[in-house]
Amino acid sequence: GPGLVGALLVGLSAGKALAWAADKPLIGVNHLEGHVFANFLNDKDLKPPFLALVVSGGHTALLVVKDYNSFELLGQTRDDAAGEAFDLPI
Repeated sequence: GPGLVGALLVGLSAGKALAWAADKPLIGVNHLEGHVFANFLNDKDLKPPFLALVVSGGHTALLVVKDYNSFELLGQTRDDAAGEAFDLPI
């Protein structure tokens, strides 16, 4: 969940195939939570609670990250997303 359907289907199919081939479990991850968790890669000292602004291609969400797996949605866009300002043609 959430994301572009085509990309999600390709990613899911590839993930299932890799998990099956490696005899490993497939663990689903919410796309937007993945954006939040990416911050832990860059800042090793980051600890909840904190405020997160997710600005992804088709999504804009303001979240309170209460704990590592506990989020409160404060607001989000309904139709257009701030992240589209960063989707530049190449």
